[in-house]
Amino acid sequence: MPSVDAQVNAASTDAALASGASPARLSAAAATSAAAGVNAAVASGAAVSPRDVASLRPNQRTRRVNVGGVPMGGGAPCVVQSMLNAPADDVEANLRQIRALEAAGCEVVRMAIPRRAYLDQFAEVCAKSPLPVVADVHVDAGIAIEAARRGAAKLRINPGNIGGWEKTDEVIEAARAAHIPIRVGVNAGSLDDALKARADLTLPEKLAASAVEYVRHFEQRDFGDVVVSAKAHDVQATIATYRALAQEIPQVPLHIGITEAGTLMQGVIKSACGLGILLNEGIGDTMRISLTDEPTEEVRACWMLLAALDLRRRGPEIISCPTCGRCQVNLIDLAKKVDGRLANRVEPVKVAVMGCVVNGPGEAADADLGVACGAGSGVVFKRGEVLRKVPEADIVDALMEELEKLV
Repeated sequence: MPSVDAQVNAASTDAALASGASPARLSAAAATSAAAGVNAAVASGAAVSPRDVASLRPNQRTRRVNVGGVPMGGGAPCVVQSMLNAPADDVEANLRQIRALEAAGCEVVRMAIPRRAYLDQFAEVCAKSPLPVVADVHVDAGIAIEAARRGAAKLRINPGNIGGWEKTDEVIEAARAAHIPIRVGVNAGSLDDALKARADLTLPEKLAASAVEYVRHFEQRDFGDVVVSAKAHDVQATIATYRALAQEIPQVPLHIGITEAGTLMQGVIKSACGLGILLNEGIGDTMRISLTDEPTEEVRACWMLLAALDLRRRGPEIISCPTCGRCQVNLIDLAKKVDGRLANRVEPVKVAVMGCVVNGPGEAADADLGVACGAGSGVVFKRGEVLRKVPEADIVDALMEELEKLV
């Protein structure tokens, strides 16, 4: 087995590139190469000292699992997930949704199988999907067992309703035979009755206890390909639960999320608060931002949150001012149009849309491309250098033209 020192440089560079870092940022990645080297050793089974392990962020200590070719845990980049909401028996509708999610940047997708009658359709979706498909199963362990046999890249079961230890063991053996992982997905709304009745425990303690109990059971059966989630709709409860899990079962990859977060704005704000805190503490190996909206909006929100924390980047970032009395163009409409034109781009560039010269090239000098607007016109600039002045009606097209030259 290679030594920790022998793995340091390659591991730190790979980690930086995988997270979306540009080559210019690799020197910064090298500054954390010791931790990255230890992480690589942990993932590969090399012996490391307790002090080295203690120095790792929580998401570097977890074991790595493979979800249809997508690495999860063990220091891999936080994986972006979403869930299909097309009818489970409509194969083409689900595949269309998967293709849209893939274009938005989704890496793993989950599909509910509410009845055994839909297993054939699930198998067809798995066979044709460009993304790994996770089988989401409640109540009926038999559905999970069949889904494992029919192409699921991972199973998601709920300890509160899967049917007890005997049924759980049957699911474990099915996953073992199929060489796929299982997510133990605990929800505040579906805890088992015994835990619900414990008046001496807080909600985070109940959620963590349920998840930990199941992980111990899985490990006793020599099944380590486990991912855990323990979700609530309350932000503070979610944070407390995942902090506890990161301490109690540090070896297990964590799927983080706020369940039933709400409609677009409310859901994004709640998720950004809760998941942002966890991610900033190094907690979270995969994530979903649950929204009562189109699944592609969930994916967009995930990437925006990861970019805001400088963890991963995909697609442009828009820098725009909130407008004031100095603004002499319809900046709100302009910014929305730019956002729409950039929606399907994958290049991690910064584009500034500024309402006046006060906030123009000077304050947005770190943008790769931008416009500073005046009276019915805009000055297009690149990295602080003025390129040309265009009428307001031509600003969006001018920005797109310059973007093509830039990338």
